[in-house]
Amino acid sequence: MYVIAAIVAFGILILIHELGHFTLAKLNGVVVEEFAIGMGPKLFGIKGKNTQYSIRILPFGGYVKMLGDQEKSDDPGAFNNKSPLQRLSIVIAGPIMNLILAVVLYCIIGGIGGFALPTVNKLVPDAPAAKAGLKTGDQLVKINGMRILTWEDFSMGVALAKDNPINLTVNQNGELKGYTLDTIKEEGTNRRIVGIYPEIVSAPTISQSIVYGFKETVSIIKQVFLSFKIIFTGGASLNDVGGPVTIIKITRQAAIAGIIPLLTIVAFLSSQLGILNLVPFPALDGSYVLICLYEIITGKPVDENKIGIINTIGFSILMAFMVLIIIKDIVFPVNF
Repeated sequence: MYVIAAIVAFGILILIHELGHFTLAKLNGVVVEEFAIGMGPKLFGIKGKNTQYSIRILPFGGYVKMLGDQEKSDDPGAFNNKSPLQRLSIVIAGPIMNLILAVVLYCIIGGIGGFALPTVNKLVPDAPAAKAGLKTGDQLVKINGMRILTWEDFSMGVALAKDNPINLTVNQNGELKGYTLDTIKEEGTNRRIVGIYPEIVSAPTISQSIVYGFKETVSIIKQVFLSFKIIFTGGASLNDVGGPVTIIKITRQAAIAGIIPLLTIVAFLSSQLGILNLVPFPALDGSYVLICLYEIITGKPVDENKIGIINTIGFSILMAFMVLIIIKDIVFPVNF
């Protein structure tokens, strides 16, 4: 049942994403030929007035197939016959819906379970932070040059530093002060810490929860770009990379732990899905965004047939990568 819950949770992320594309397509008068959740062979479907609604066998993706999105069509309801601004609104709606979902879920999480602020509430005696002169009430501003919006930003910065010293900027009574702190291992774990307990907001107001929701989503977006940097600079190992099987495993464990952990992992995945889809790779939303922006700026149309060929190649590469990552997940599973 927990595996099913994990698959359903992941399916909701896909549904929200594709619903964004579908809604804006309809609002702009585009003919939607198919609305599909999942990839691969069709399990079952329902035929609407103009649209085929399908559930497909692999629960790791989805798509909205619009008339004229892969090849040129003369139909006035075709995607290719809409203005670049209209097409941009359709394309970007999916990622935006995922980011909105992340904000909403983090608002709910913060409202129900409370959250930690990047403010010093307590210092561990004789730990690096206390020895350096940090004080209760100090607001954590930057760690190794990275802006701190949430407590998770600070924890991430300490973890990435490993056993190296960190450069920490704090707001101490309205004055910015810089500290260089060593990290130490927490007793009973391998986590690196500096000896700071955060301020906890246990019963936040609605406005505090909303602010937390936005800040946490921005924090996750920053982590995605930081992950790209780590991967492309060779800082990640094979064990750090996971695919759909890993996602289902992690989501299953979150479901077992309770509703708050489950909502947290869904919000995390939703924000990541939104950002990753904006990567300018053929067949992803990001490539369409670039094309629309090019046409808006230059006023020159791009050949739809060429776009279709490039996207078909890009889609094939993505599917091949998906197969490889699933095999990797099975043969070399991520340890967590």
